[in-house]
Amino acid sequence: MDKPVKTINKYDAACPEEEANLQSLSTSLMDQETSSEMANWFKTFSDPTRLRIMDALLQKELCVQDLTVLLDMGQSAISHQLRTLRNMRIVKRRKEGKTVFYSLDDEHIEQIFLQTLQHIKHG
Repeated sequence: MDKPVKTINKYDAACPEEEANLQSLSTSLMDQETSSEMANWFKTFSDPTRLRIMDALLQKELCVQDLTVLLDMGQSAISHQLRTLRNMRIVKRRKEGKTVFYSLDDEHIEQIFLQTLQHIKHG
C-alpha cells in the first residue's frame, strides 16, 4: 500500500535562521509593557481632531479659545482632546495669568509628526 504524499507548502519549509540567532534577536526585542505603551501612544495619534490640534500647535503656541476658532469646535471638545494629549505627554501647557497656552511637548513630537506627514505626502 502506498503512503500518502504530504504536500509541503512554503510555510512548512525550515527558515534559514539558526535558533541561536533567533534567541539573540529575541533578547533585543521590546518587552510587553513597552509595546503596550507604544501602542497606546500611537492610538493617541489615530484621532483626526488630535492631529489637527497638533498641526496647529506645530505652528505656534495657542490657548483653548484660539484652537476653538481655528478648528471650529466647542471648547469642551478641544479641552477633552488636549487633556488626552497632555496625559500622553504629547502637548504641554503654560499658564500666563488666567490664560493657559498649549504647545507640543518637545522636538521629538514635532519630528514624528513632520516625518509621518512627509511619508504620507511622499507616497
